[in-house]
Amino acid sequence: MRTDKNFINNEFVASSQGEMISVYNPATEALVGQVQAATTDEALEAVSIAAKAQKDWRAKTSTERAGYMHKLAEALMARKDAIGQALADESGKSLEDATNEAVYAADITRYHAEWARRIEGEIVPSDTPNESLLLQREPIGVVACLIPFNYPVFTLLRKIAPALITGNAVVVRPSNNTPTSAFEIAKAIQDAGIPAGIVNILAMDHGTAEAVCTHPKVGMITLTGSVGAGRKVLEYSQVNIAKSSLELGGKSPAIVEPDADLAKAAAQIAASTLTNCGQLCTAIERVYVHESVYDDFVAQLKQQMEGVKFGNRLDDASLMGPLINENSRLNIHQMVERAIDDGATLEIGGYIPEGKGHFYPPTLLTGCRQDMEIVQEEIFGPVLPVLTYRDIDEALELANDHQFGLASVVFTENYRTAMKVANNIEAGELYINRTPADPYQGYHAGWKRSGLGGDDGKHGMLDYTQTRLVVMNY
Repeated sequence: MRTDKNFINNEFVASSQGEMISVYNPATEALVGQVQAATTDEALEAVSIAAKAQKDWRAKTSTERAGYMHKLAEALMARKDAIGQALADESGKSLEDATNEAVYAADITRYHAEWARRIEGEIVPSDTPNESLLLQREPIGVVACLIPFNYPVFTLLRKIAPALITGNAVVVRPSNNTPTSAFEIAKAIQDAGIPAGIVNILAMDHGTAEAVCTHPKVGMITLTGSVGAGRKVLEYSQVNIAKSSLELGGKSPAIVEPDADLAKAAAQIAASTLTNCGQLCTAIERVYVHESVYDDFVAQLKQQMEGVKFGNRLDDASLMGPLINENSRLNIHQMVERAIDDGATLEIGGYIPEGKGHFYPPTLLTGCRQDMEIVQEEIFGPVLPVLTYRDIDEALELANDHQFGLASVVFTENYRTAMKVANNIEAGELYINRTPADPYQGYHAGWKRSGLGGDDGKHGMLDYTQTRLVVMNY
């Protein structure tokens, strides 16, 4: 079992009296680590340290900051095995997937470092003679980064990399379910020589996290999490009118047209729903199938999902791993039971396995209706409800009749259908003949209750800046 300390001002610091947070492997329920949560005073001191360090960091040229970030990417690669092992132990992921997540984190760090010479302002014509309007992009200051449990390594760098290249300092709160990988990343930050105080990583309870987010020197709060957590952040942001960037819940619809490659669609939808045991914001969580191919498609989808077994991925990487904790499993199982009571047909799965680990089987529900809870609420587990539709207009109406709007999918060989969906789907992303994968050159931003602002690409990077207008009269 490992014991970690909080990372403040480039040093690992023992908390004076914070509560001990225990970390368990969700596949075995074994205790794998402990970290003492920072006290509120310690966390607020970290914010003050970050604010002071940020003044020197913003004064560096963007290319200087990029140099540090390239070194960080190299340090992440050098430590990818240790980061991967920590992530696998705390999350139940396979060692291969966990290590690959560290590699992907290094990739997105390099990507943002390459924006160094592309953080551009504007020169705007003035209505006044002999005058120029200069619109500059400036850092916000200190950014509070709230990291989820499902992809904690990638998401941590997804947030701090654009914050750093634009001249900000960060205070990071990793999920209390998966904090150990964050402290392995902190070692890479030391290795890279990132100046002291620029990146601070602290385990916190909810009260301390609120104190950080409402500190007057925190100018931005970025969260990947649930809608409930997003509402909390919006409350925090009101105190000092801090900027908020929220990537919240998802309920990705997949539309399967009669001209689609049904075998390909079934295989990809099953894989999307079952990846990381369904703990993925963009996982397909509802499927709309044209009535003419419904029976054929459901048979293929059932076959695909039946072929996926669950268990400890450290023993066998081909297995589907566990949910993060027992509360998650119980909530998902209760949703499935309510759906069956409401008229859905259970095709496979739908039970709580015996033995250690928070496992739940691939679960397929047919005969679902649009008004069912299982169709309307985020599941965040390996459960898939299937519905039928008559034509593409009805499919779009059903797909859009929803509180969420993160990702969406259509399987069709007709470019007219594809473009109709592209121009009418109410979601931040549409994937045509493939499932969601969050390319970091794009812009990962949700509509409706799926969030505010976004991550990735030019627009995600610029979210970490604010503007200054300089009116120069000559």
